[in-house]
Amino acid sequence: MEDLKKAYLAGGCFWGMEDLFRTQKGIKDTEVGYIGGENQNPTYRNHPGHAEGIELTYDANETSFRDILDYFFRIHNPTTIDRQGNDIGSSYRSAIFIQNEEEKTVAEEVIEIVNASKKWEGKVATTLEPIAKFWEAEPEHQDYLVKYPNGYTCHFERFEESFLK
Repeated sequence: MEDLKKAYLAGGCFWGMEDLFRTQKGIKDTEVGYIGGENQNPTYRNHPGHAEGIELTYDANETSFRDILDYFFRIHNPTTIDRQGNDIGSSYRSAIFIQNEEEKTVAEEVIEIVNASKKWEGKVATTLEPIAKFWEAEPEHQDYLVKYPNGYTCHFERFEESFLK
C-alpha cells in the first residue's frame, strides 16, 4: 500500500529539476510552481519573492525525504546564492521548504554530510524556509522538457555517487 507524501524544493529553474526528479525511484508525481513569495496567484511574469519550485509526491515505502535531498544536492549547485547557471535572482535560490521538525532535522543532517564531503568548492547556501502555499505554474511550464526535449536546463547529475554512502 502506498504511503504518499509531498516534498517542496527549489534549486533554480523548475523545468530541469522536474525533468530529473520525475524518473527517480518512488517519485509518483511532479508539479512545478511558485513558493515562498509575496503575492497571491503568482505567474511566470509576476512572482516577487517566490522561488521557482517543485512539488514532489513520493511513496515513502520506496524512497525517503533524506534520499530526495541527497539527489537534490547532486543535481544543482547548492553553494550559489540566488543563482543556477545563467539564471540569476531570488527566483532561482536553493531552498528546502520545511513542513515539520522531522524534515528540518533531516535537512540539517544532510547539509552537514554534503558540506563534510567537500565535493562542492563552497559551503551549502541552501535556505531552510517554512512551508508556504505552493502555487502551480501555468500549464505551459508543466513537463516542459518532455514537450521540448532540447529546451533550456542547467540541471544535470553532477555526482553519480550518493552523499549518504
